[in-house]
Amino acid sequence: MRHALSRAPASAAALAAVMLSAAWPAPAVAASDPIALPLVRSSLAADEPCAAASAQVAEVEPWPVRALGLARARRLSEGSGVTVAVVDTGVGAGIPALAGRVRHIGPADQDCVGHGSFAAGLIAGAPLPGVGTVGVAPAARLLAVRGTDERGVATPESLAGAIRTAADEGAGVVYVASALATGAGVLTDAVAYAARKDALVVAPFAPDLPPEPGGASPAAQPWYWPAAAPHALSVMDYGPGGGRPERAPTAVGADLAAPGDTVVGPGPRGAGHYLGSGSSLAAAHVAGAAALVRSRHPELTADQVRDRLIMSGYPDTTPRLDPYAALTAVPTGRAAPGPSPEPARVPDPAPAAPRQRALVVAAAGGGLVLLVAAAAVVVPRGRARGWRPPGRDPEPSPGPDRD
Repeated sequence: MRHALSRAPASAAALAAVMLSAAWPAPAVAASDPIALPLVRSSLAADEPCAAASAQVAEVEPWPVRALGLARARRLSEGSGVTVAVVDTGVGAGIPALAGRVRHIGPADQDCVGHGSFAAGLIAGAPLPGVGTVGVAPAARLLAVRGTDERGVATPESLAGAIRTAADEGAGVVYVASALATGAGVLTDAVAYAARKDALVVAPFAPDLPPEPGGASPAAQPWYWPAAAPHALSVMDYGPGGGRPERAPTAVGADLAAPGDTVVGPGPRGAGHYLGSGSSLAAAHVAGAAALVRSRHPELTADQVRDRLIMSGYPDTTPRLDPYAALTAVPTGRAAPGPSPEPARVPDPAPAAPRQRALVVAAAGGGLVLLVAAAAVVVPRGRARGWRPPGRDPEPSPGPDRD
């Protein structure tokens, strides 16, 4: 299915947002010569043909490249030394932007749907001459693990098995494209297993909106899995204008927001590009950013990388991904190291017995002083009164006899 950009559905409505070169939140700027791009799908019906190679190449830099400040972030890290697992519909072989950096598990080298190839390009697509689109972590390695059937349908068991396989194979970041309303127990266990293996699971907080005009939105649910599991990083999408598409599925508990509406990525084969929208694609951008951080800061655990991405996000109701800030943020809650002062020397406490003797001597001395002072007042007065009690006058002395 092919669509001219001017006839894109509501989830990809802005004609030139695909080629937007200004950073968010500036409004989309129309391209003077719009091209036609096929729309990437997350699943296919049983009677639909597999996604074909696209004949169109996006030569102009897409808007997420500027919105995420990728050129600045890649001066510090390109994700080298980190493996990102793509748990999706597979990753096609022979995609130029991914050449030499994809290892496939089982049938994951075949991508009939095309979604896994698209997401892999957003995560780690390398820059190519004459191509505007590029992945967040172009030096990262990819591990393709199919988490769906050939037509893109996932179950809790298929996703959980793929997450465990990715963790066992040494992935430092596990991108999961699906958001399921069921399977809380099995998917929570799988995410916990990955966390014990020090792998960060990144997943969309809600399913994608079907790309066809008039397509039914998935039934609203408060939580989707595996994004809602502890240790997982739950991601929401936003578009070039800062908002989300009309009728886009919602849920609660998104940890981070990233570009996900009207984004450009590779097809399942060849050098051409597709157009896509949805939280699953926003999660791909975050998975790439996690690879940047894990490459630059290998001492951090998966949970610490998750926290760093959230805490360094651009402030909003849901923080917005900022790869450069995540790479350069100084952790809070712990003072910077400095010179250690010499320990204070506290004198030993004085013995109790001498102190008691001193108190007795002081009390006795004080009493003696009081006695002397009292005597200095009482003795002269006593002598003057002839030592008579107060209140009694002296008896008159007998005078000389008078005859």
